[in-house]
Amino acid sequence: MKLDHFFQLFVVKERKFFPLYIAQANNILKGAQTLLNLVKESDGVQKREYFQRIKKIETKGDQITLNIYNELRDTFVTPFDREDINTLASKMDTFLDFIHDSARRIILYQPQKLDDHLLNIAEYIVEDAHILCGIMAELPLMRKKVKFIMEKCARIKEIEHTIDDIYEAYLTDVFENEKDAIELVKAKNIVQSLEDTTDKAKDISNAIKTIILKSA
Repeated sequence: MKLDHFFQLFVVKERKFFPLYIAQANNILKGAQTLLNLVKESDGVQKREYFQRIKKIETKGDQITLNIYNELRDTFVTPFDREDINTLASKMDTFLDFIHDSARRIILYQPQKLDDHLLNIAEYIVEDAHILCGIMAELPLMRKKVKFIMEKCARIKEIEHTIDDIYEAYLTDVFENEKDAIELVKAKNIVQSLEDTTDKAKDISNAIKTIILKSA
């Protein structure tokens, strides 16, 4: 085997990770958009339909994550640190898991209403997912796209701070005005899951920043 062909095999292998990250980001976006539709929906049957879609999206995400792990196991040359490849895949998988968990709580608890605060958080989760799609599309060129990627990561952090404020305002309103103790518990658990979901988006951005700093 010629030496140049030998190295080409390594290059082909290492580039397999980027399409998988892009596929996972797009999958997360579908999950986030479906969660938003679920939060907006008032019909119980349609809500359950949206939840079933999210379950399928999460299952697909698990397979993508497994594919990344399999590639990592079988690849000698990687585009960046092996541990960081694993961490990024894990954080993205967890973000999708929390989208699923938020939808699951809404379906299980069947709250009498979903406040506009919850709708706002779901909209920000969609924005987080859009940002991740943009980052993953540029990740193969990360050394040339440092400023772009870091700005996108900063936006995710801004969103997390904004949602902290929405979360606190929502809980204050619920504890002041909700007289039904069961509905209060439902509301608290649902908003906690949604808020936790945005924290997982921030975890992804932190993993990405670590990769960028190591590659600089």
